[in-house]
Amino acid sequence: MIKYLAKKILGWVAMIFVAVNITYFLASTFLDPRTNYAGRRPPIPEERVDGILDPLNLNDKEPLLHRWWDWLSGVLFHWDWGKSPLGDSVNEQLSYRIWVSAQLLLLATILSVIIGVSIGVFTASRQYKAGDRIFQFTSIVTMNIHVVVASILVVWVAIKINQATGSNIFYVTGSSSVGVEGFFPRLLDFLQHLILPTVSLVFISYAGYHFLQRSMLLDNINADYVRTARAKGLTRAQAVRRHALRTSIIPVATTVAFSIPGIFTGAIMTETIFGWKGMGEYFVSTIQKNDIHGVVAVAAFGALMTAVGAILSDIFVVILDPRVRVN
Repeated sequence: MIKYLAKKILGWVAMIFVAVNITYFLASTFLDPRTNYAGRRPPIPEERVDGILDPLNLNDKEPLLHRWWDWLSGVLFHWDWGKSPLGDSVNEQLSYRIWVSAQLLLLATILSVIIGVSIGVFTASRQYKAGDRIFQFTSIVTMNIHVVVASILVVWVAIKINQATGSNIFYVTGSSSVGVEGFFPRLLDFLQHLILPTVSLVFISYAGYHFLQRSMLLDNINADYVRTARAKGLTRAQAVRRHALRTSIIPVATTVAFSIPGIFTGAIMTETIFGWKGMGEYFVSTIQKNDIHGVVAVAAFGALMTAVGAILSDIFVVILDPRVRVN
């Protein structure tokens, strides 16, 4: 297993290295940091713009290979991903925004998986009964609701609750309030900001896990090994839980593993609606500002998270299915 993982990691490292460098050349070709200083009143002289961009390694008058090598050397030897055209450190932006996105999306993903899998098991065990039909109808509706619509609905309900109670139980924008001191007050404030975007994300996300788990479980619930388990004395529920579920949950676990890039690279619409300054919002901002180094750093982090998801997917399969062996 260790040898297999080492091979996978080395392969992903090579692919990430190539992909990130290609992204750098593409971003340097199509993005123009100089536009951040165009249209100023009074106009900024071109020589002054050159003087600003030179120390940032963003001056398009310098040879591209020269800029690339300076950037790559900074990453490899100093883990410095460069600066934006306005002088902001990409490292500082990433370290802050990754944590913001993780706070927002990690809980939502965990809840979506738990709720979706639980409903999937429940409905598969009661195929075509009233509970199955009700949950299928509900999940189809939520699956087809856009995140913007879901967020607006959640915000409307929260505002009505705040108005009815006469206090701010829920906060609509931002990840925290200014001036809150103390561990428990800060924790409460954080939860008050977290609830609404989490509910909106779970509302539109759980259905995918529901239908996937239901479909996979129905494929295994009447399999020979399940009938054999029941013949040995297990109840239907026990046979499903101990045998059919373990096999059918493998595709769900794989899906969850590959959702990791989305957890840490942010949800653009949700972050925008609720005012969370996470990776999704940062990625849009880097493109708008022609931030070459920021775009490349976000792409590199997304590739790294994809690699982590792929490796975790393989690990989950081996753990959940002992028949699988890797060398």
